[in-house]
Amino acid sequence: MELGFKGKRALVTGGTRGIGRAVTLGLASAGATVVAVNREDNDDAESLRKELADLGGTVVHADVTVAADVARLAETCRTELGGLDVLVNNAGVHGHTPLAELDLAEWTRLIDTDLTSMFLVTQACVPLLAEGASVVNVGASAAFRGMAGTAHYTAAKAGVVGLTRSLCKEFGGIRVNTIAPGVINTGDELPPPVAERVKRMTALGRLGTPEEVAGAVLFLASDLSTYVTGALLAVDGGM
Repeated sequence: MELGFKGKRALVTGGTRGIGRAVTLGLASAGATVVAVNREDNDDAESLRKELADLGGTVVHADVTVAADVARLAETCRTELGGLDVLVNNAGVHGHTPLAELDLAEWTRLIDTDLTSMFLVTQACVPLLAEGASVVNVGASAAFRGMAGTAHYTAAKAGVVGLTRSLCKEFGGIRVNTIAPGVINTGDELPPPVAERVKRMTALGRLGTPEEVAGAVLFLASDLSTYVTGALLAVDGGM
């Protein structure tokens, strides 16, 4: 069996660095035409745009927490691609603040970016999704472990699981699944003591790579998983 991405059309939010970049390049290398979303016009966006020029795809700037930007993004996918076969909701941020110090602005920032953005983008793109399309939501394995000082982050990622389970039943012929990465080496250096502690917590004894998470996303987006929906797939090395 093949992945089946030749001729497919994909949208990846948070698609210019880390996991999102690996997913974007993985889909494009497998034959899909990919629209990668980035909030800012920066070096990451420009370098990815150059890589996609030969593979097939483009970079679009949009803030996926803003409904007007999301509507514009969906219209771009409609006019330039004619629809979508794959949607990867990857945009997200992390935060570490003890509950006693957590203010409403920081709570809202995390919830809006990590959960509300998925609602906005998915809702806007539903009319574009072809029968048999795949939606992959990028959550976090911290959602079912919990982590001190990250109540807002883990709450948002747990919400992703509930959103996925509900939408898979609502959409029927469109598959919706969640990927739950552990601690991934995205280029943002962890302090050495923290990195060593994480490695000791992980069955495989190391941090993951963006490409390893992208492989799992591509599986759930591909023709290899046509009877998989509502699933939660941990990609955390056995934490």
